[in-house]
Amino acid sequence: MSKFNSIVRKVSQVFNYEGAEAFQLSTEMELYTAVVTSSLSNKFYETAEEQINRMSALISKCDHTFVAQLAIYARTEMNLRSIPLFIVVELAKIHSGDNLVSRTIEKVVLRADEIMELLICYQWRNKSEGIKKLARLSHQVQIGLQLAFNRFDEYQFAKYNSDSLEVKLRDALFLVHPKAKDEAQQELFNKIVNKTLQTPYTWETELSALGQAKYKDADEKKVAFTEKWTELVASGKLGYMALLRNLRNILEADVDDSMIKDVAERIGNAHEVLKAKQFPFRYLSAYRELRNVSNGMVSMILDSLEDAIEASAQNINGFKKDTRVLLACDVSGSMYTPVSARSTVRNFDIGLVLAMLLRNRCENVITGIFGDTWKVINMPSKSILSNVEQMYSRSGEVGYSTNGYKVIEYLRTHNIKMDKVMMFTDCQMWNSFNNGQTINSEWQKYKEIEPDAKLYLFDLSGYGQSPIKLIGNDVALIAGWSDKIFDMLAAIENKESVVDYIRKTKV
Repeated sequence: MSKFNSIVRKVSQVFNYEGAEAFQLSTEMELYTAVVTSSLSNKFYETAEEQINRMSALISKCDHTFVAQLAIYARTEMNLRSIPLFIVVELAKIHSGDNLVSRTIEKVVLRADEIMELLICYQWRNKSEGIKKLARLSHQVQIGLQLAFNRFDEYQFAKYNSDSLEVKLRDALFLVHPKAKDEAQQELFNKIVNKTLQTPYTWETELSALGQAKYKDADEKKVAFTEKWTELVASGKLGYMALLRNLRNILEADVDDSMIKDVAERIGNAHEVLKAKQFPFRYLSAYRELRNVSNGMVSMILDSLEDAIEASAQNINGFKKDTRVLLACDVSGSMYTPVSARSTVRNFDIGLVLAMLLRNRCENVITGIFGDTWKVINMPSKSILSNVEQMYSRSGEVGYSTNGYKVIEYLRTHNIKMDKVMMFTDCQMWNSFNNGQTINSEWQKYKEIEPDAKLYLFDLSGYGQSPIKLIGNDVALIAGWSDKIFDMLAAIENKESVVDYIRKTKV
């Protein structure tokens, strides 16, 4: 029996948010898809509250060890921050008897500010009120956070020591009572208590101080900011993500061209890219930020961003040279919702970026977009971000429904044989023509032409259903926004399920 049978709880037909035929995922698979596509914000078909309640219910139904493994996978592999903290807080409410919770916390709290975030989440999910909101902190949560306190140095604590947080660093220290591992750390804890942590040298603190200064005119202020950005870049203390986020600010500050060249070299440096572990769509955001900047060095920075995202693609295995691959991107209306309230990035963008990353790693490829209809738009393997922008500019050519079956119908009616069909979508497929065709029925027909073909659905929204039966080893569903989702491909090729892959995570 195929291991992929473990993905489906039962062949239980349900209906998606558009009222179309869909199939229920197993509890573990539904939780996985929800977690790795969540920013705890409203989605097109689901509010943040509905999403949170659904995940909480799923956590209570899943094997506790799997829940812990999923939290660690989400933090360490998918580089998510808030959602792993939410998972471990929910796990702490239902698990007792051993140290599973504390071990999980030790592995998911990787930044000093996550200590406070976890406590705020714990307070929220346990409905703690009054002056001593966190007085009844779970023992295992306390132990896990004690271990976390031993991980960070003064710079890391000071960097995230903010008075704006509901639970402050000093509060967390008093609540958790970590045991210092040596005299140096005890001295550090004393500094937290006495509020004497040394203010760290960060771009935020430096620019904040500069912004509060008084200037005789706009020219003097501009000179001050030019000098400060020059100093920050030259210091080498500007982290890669901070550099990526501030490319526009650096260019608009008229930093010297030689310094811009240094910035471009660092942005495009393969070692820096792999170490930074940025979501691929971060490069697209930076690319778009620079489109209207009036600076002669913009083109150099755009080239460096292309180098960066191509470097991030180098660890994607792709497929053998003779493997025929079709990449189909969903550009329907529901894909235009931002991934969070503070972001301009949409599921639409994520799908295009991931598809173009994979296109870069494959040789025999057809690419295109689907909405009301399906349209082939072939792109070169290079210039990943430029490809995304070109695909984006043509999205209106196919309409805004989610007729995913059109992709398979195209292959079938044109007798085109593909080895891998990959669709980047929110999986809320329906038939706007009401002619009875579905992706499920079309795939069965296509398999008569190409029995060895495999269909991969890359779920970008995690609503908990599949538009096609996930039975056998010819259809697989993978979820997430990171290029790390492609690591699942090798496991799937070896007939291993996504759930099995996550179960290998060490707790």
